[in-house]
Formats: sequence, C-alpha cells, structure tokens
Amino acid sequence: MSSFVVALDVGGTSMKGGIVDRSGGIVLTERRDTPREKGPAAVVQTIRSFIDHLATAGGGAPAGVGLAVPGLVTADRALYSANIGWRDVRARDLVPLDAPIMLGHDVRTGGLAESVLGAGREISEFLFLPIGTGIAGAVVVHGEPYGGNAGWGGEIGHIPVFPDGDPCACGQVGCLETYASASAVSRRYSARAGSPATAEQVAALTASGDPVATEVWNGAVEALALALATYTLLLDPAAIVLGGGLAEAGHLLSDPLSERLQKRLTFRAAPPLRQAALGVNAGMLGAALLGWRAAGSPDVGATWSLDVLKSPPVA
Repeated sequence: MSSFVVALDVGGTSMKGGIVDRSGGIVLTERRDTPREKGPAAVVQTIRSFIDHLATAGGGAPAGVGLAVPGLVTADRALYSANIGWRDVRARDLVPLDAPIMLGHDVRTGGLAESVLGAGREISEFLFLPIGTGIAGAVVVHGEPYGGNAGWGGEIGHIPVFPDGDPCACGQVGCLETYASASAVSRRYSARAGSPATAEQVAALTASGDPVATEVWNGAVEALALALATYTLLLDPAAIVLGGGLAEAGHLLSDPLSERLQKRLTFRAAPPLRQAALGVNAGMLGAALLGWRAAGSPDVGATWSLDVLKSPPVA
C-alpha cells in the first residue's frame, strides 16, 4: 500500500489540498481557486487536475483519496451544492486516479478531524460550529459526525432564532445565519454605520467600545445563545467547539456567549465552549482521514501525535 493519501477540501471560494502520510505528517499543502463562476463542469475539472497534481507530487498512486465537499453528500456522490451548482456527481468522476475514494460533507469532515485529532479528541458527544460566511454544524455522536436521515443534519444556521426577524437567503425568516455569520455581522454593521467593515473589523470596533459595532455584535451573540440553548436541550453535548473566522475573536465572543447561554439554560449547566484546534487545516485533515478509511485503514489517525496541530497552514 502507498504511504500517503491525497486530501482535498473543496470550498465555494478555494480548495485546500494536501498529501498526508500514515503517521499524520502533512507532506505538502497547496491552495487553488474554485472556479464556480465558470460552472460545475469547470469545478469538476479543477478538482481532477488538482488531485492529479498532488498525486504526482507524492511520487505515485496514493493509497486513497478523501474529498470534503459542500452540500448534500454521500460517501460516493456529491448530490447537490447550491454554492457550486453541481447535482449528482459521482466520486469517481471527481478523481482521475485508480484509487479508493471517500466523500464527506465539508463541515462534518472538519468535525471528524476535530473529533479524532483536535478539540474533541477526548470527548465523544459535541457540536462543531464553524462560524464563517455561513453557519453550519457538525453533530458529533459517539465520536462520528451524524448526517441525519438524508444528509441534512447539522444545519443549525437555519434554526429560526427570531421568528419575526429578517428574511434569510434560504427563504425562511429570522435564521441564525442572518444574524451571527461573519457575512451577517459585516452586512448589519455596514448598514447601520453607513460604511463597510469586515467581521474582523467589527470585532475590533466592539473591543474598542464602538456603540454601533457593539449593538451588532451583541445581536450576533444573542442569536447564537438562543440556537445553542435549543441544541443543548435536545442533544446534551459535552462541549461546543467554536471554529471559523468569527471564533478568532476569542474571548470577545466566547465570554459573553457562555454567559448568555447559561442564562438561557435555567435548570442545567451549559456545556463548555472550546476553541477549535485545527484552524484552516480541519477540512483537509478530515479529508485525509476519509482517504485512509477509503484505503481500508479506518484506525489511522487514532495514534497520530498532536504534533499534527503544529503543521503549517495551507499556503
């Protein structure tokens, strides 16, 4: 068997690829743009070309290929993605190599990596909540991400937190994502202040006491507390692992969120909030785990050293 797998994390904006060996060493990482504006066929061709390039850089055929992709996903088909535009794409059509393949949902694959390698390594029941351009969650049960009946499990970003609130792009009203995603924080601040700002800039303005930024930030925290209280009462997680760009605000987010979540849970203790450990490498490392599973080595990863967390981010 080959000594490495090819791992690819496909996002709506960019793809993060890597070669990962059996001991968890990241031999190589690279990034390419996702050409979704050119249509799904162009995205598929870019994925095939990227995988071929990584395999060649690894020195031959990989033991397996793991792919993390957005949308509705099974282990062997990318059924639908609104961001990319594809429908019912076979895993085999994404990979130009004669190697075992396994697909995974992008967020659940990141949750798998946090479970096996990162912030959830010592717990079996938790929510992985990356807060970025949008919000989705990985429901981790017994150490494995749970996709639900049809693969839609974990869509916490579309829990209505304010039933009479703002419309969401999904067609519902008052969704968590409309208030607490990084794009929502940026949009809501810009509309109130009359000048554009990124979510990172809104966080900095909040820390400095800017009243408009503080109002927007507090609204995001309240929306998160409402959604996470519902999640906690339903599934009783041991922890909530926060990731994504907004979580980079650290205590500016986690301290008020922890306080408000506890206030919502009047008769029980709130689960602790943890910072995700793997950062931008989570999806790619999760894809590597899928690649080794496809290769018939499902336990690879369980013995990987935590030094994997020190691996360089994707350039």
